[in-house]
Amino acid sequence: VDKNVISIKITIYRLARKAKLVDYLCRAAENGKDVTVFIELRARFDEQNNIDWSERLEDAGCKIIYGFEEYKIHSKVCLITRKEKSSIRYYTQIGTGNYNERTAAQYTDVSLMTANQQIGLEANEFFRNMALGNLYGNYSHLLVSPVSLKETVLQLIDEETAKGPSGRILVKINSMTDVDVIEHLQKASAAGVQVNLIVRGICCILPGIPGLTENITVRSIVGRFLEHSRIYVFGEGAEAKMYIASADFMTRNTERRVEVACPIYSPAVREKLMHILETELADTVKARMMKPDGTYERIFADGIDSQQVLLEEAKAAERDIPEQVEGFVRSLLTKFRDWR
Repeated sequence: VDKNVISIKITIYRLARKAKLVDYLCRAAENGKDVTVFIELRARFDEQNNIDWSERLEDAGCKIIYGFEEYKIHSKVCLITRKEKSSIRYYTQIGTGNYNERTAAQYTDVSLMTANQQIGLEANEFFRNMALGNLYGNYSHLLVSPVSLKETVLQLIDEETAKGPSGRILVKINSMTDVDVIEHLQKASAAGVQVNLIVRGICCILPGIPGLTENITVRSIVGRFLEHSRIYVFGEGAEAKMYIASADFMTRNTERRVEVACPIYSPAVREKLMHILETELADTVKARMMKPDGTYERIFADGIDSQQVLLEEAKAAERDIPEQVEGFVRSLLTKFRDWR
């Protein structure tokens, strides 16, 4: 256990029957760390697991705070506060997927781990507000539902609409049913904005309708893994505003759940996420394109299976890790010899 860690705060929506995360949180609490767990007892499919694990966590000394009566806690946020020399630093993890070993092996998700102190400060404020039962805190970086996520998304769509044909919107989510978001996307399309939507499940916006949604494309990817990540991109290039989020564009997510979207500032992470999105846009094997009548058709062409491409890239990156570590150690030794 890291002696410099002061506290751990985490939101939990769905836990598996076997959950190593619980073991780690319990161990931290038993070693004197201040551990606070915000857990949702009404998580679909895993209600009993969450009840059982909350009792174990409480017995170990964790502070347990349950969800709100009218709002489910669906965000995926973990904040570690650590003392370093004479200062306090925050380390924040925000993702699109649950802390669930079973679904982690079946779903595609993305997760950001960051030492950005502005995000850490806002994550700390988020947890403080949650502990006080305040769902309407003020945030400059994080988008938090029900207070600011939907309002900001609509504003970002409108900013692209104002650009006309040079506007760009690229969104990957599980479902699209929020009427307000749909209406704003239709206006963006009518203004000439190119709108590309990757929506695995239900989608209530019809693409390709002249004068209304002719600049909108909708594709669904169904493959070996269940597509589960949520990524929002407004604009293009270095000026684009990019987020990963726990929320789909459904009214239940944007208005009746506690959700968090996190801005992506790191150029390297932005490049990685854009690569994922562009690979999925190029999929000709598992992708289905929605037609104006709401039906889907497969793209019959030899080409790219996006999930397979990304899987192979992940395997290759894993094989390269030992070489990267070895190279890093060699560089440190060289610097040390030079210093001597």
